[in-house]
Amino acid sequence: MTFHEEKAEKFFLDGYNCAQAVFMAYSDLTGISEETSAKISSSMGGGLARLREVCGAVSGMALAAGAIYGYDNPDDAQAKKEHYEFVSSLCFKFKEEMGSYICKELLSLPENTPYCAKAEERTQAFYKKRPCVECVKYAARLLDEAIAEKK
Repeated sequence: MTFHEEKAEKFFLDGYNCAQAVFMAYSDLTGISEETSAKISSSMGGGLARLREVCGAVSGMALAAGAIYGYDNPDDAQAKKEHYEFVSSLCFKFKEEMGSYICKELLSLPENTPYCAKAEERTQAFYKKRPCVECVKYAARLLDEAIAEKK
């Protein structure tokens, strides 16, 4: 298990949402404190505010990728293109391994699943029936592998 994968897993098991767990794990590379990272990514959990859309672990991975490698000049079309290709390749690899990057699909919820306003209590049963821990770990591993390739 990679350093960031371990950190992401620990943050998730400590109660942070999936996006927070992944994004916070990269504070050593982003230069953004864990506290600020938690705030920045807090809205992305549960597939964006529990709407069950793009997996929060994937969103956290994308946020970290942007903080590490993102572009900052809106006129730099090449940098934008390269960054989007980089992040989309991570998303496609995630989907290939996990089966989807959509939260409700990962959780095997019906398509018409309504917004989930209330968080489910994190019990042993919660962790047993959900792939969230594995999603968090895999998102961090993917980004670590991509970072290693860029070196």
